[in-house]
Amino acid sequence: MEKFERPTKRKPEETRPVEAEAGVIKKADGSARFKIGDTEAYAAVYGPRDLHPKFLQDPKTGILRCSYSMLPFSGDGTRVRPGPSRRSKEISLVTEKALLPVMNLEDYPNTVVDVFIELPQTDAGSRCAGICAAAIALADAGLIMKDMVSAVSVGQVRGHLLVDLDGDEEHMDENEAADVPVAMIPSTEEITLLQMDGIVTKEDLSKALEMVKPALKEIAEKQREALKKKYEREA
Repeated sequence: MEKFERPTKRKPEETRPVEAEAGVIKKADGSARFKIGDTEAYAAVYGPRDLHPKFLQDPKTGILRCSYSMLPFSGDGTRVRPGPSRRSKEISLVTEKALLPVMNLEDYPNTVVDVFIELPQTDAGSRCAGICAAAIALADAGLIMKDMVSAVSVGQVRGHLLVDLDGDEEHMDENEAADVPVAMIPSTEEITLLQMDGIVTKEDLSKALEMVKPALKEIAEKQREALKKKYEREA
């Protein structure tokens, strides 16, 4: 196997620099900013509040509703068309599925919790950054959660497994690099999101999932620190 050095000189298991902050949007019930490398996500939570129209209400539980969007010119300079797209709808849905296992919405029947995720700039890993921001914002809103949800990608470039691919790495090998977004509940190591763009062997996928767990737990600590710092400021 050829020797491989990451463009940013990072170790294979190393993420890009991470920043996390809670309570960044004053009029939201909960909010957060999460940045990893040059990918930045903001999340705002509103609710629980009555769900309308009423025929959508569930008398047994509340509903989690996520909305993901990238701002125009947030990526490589190509203008992102405003409004819902197939990709944004898909990411909104997988974000809901990733977060629901830690939520306790049975105490809020007939309601909805809305999570709005906006990305002003992106350089790979946008859905993972959105999930991380949303998890912080939900906790900031005071909703009961079993644990945090952390997310980051792991991939394979030129036969090498790497945590948190950036944009340059994703486009190596004539766009044939494999990219696997993963979300996890840190305390149980339960995986709540697993997607794959590209091809890897079953053995390499198993190795990748073990390799990414420490990074996910480190991200979860950053998320918790962001919440602690907010409440320390307010104390």
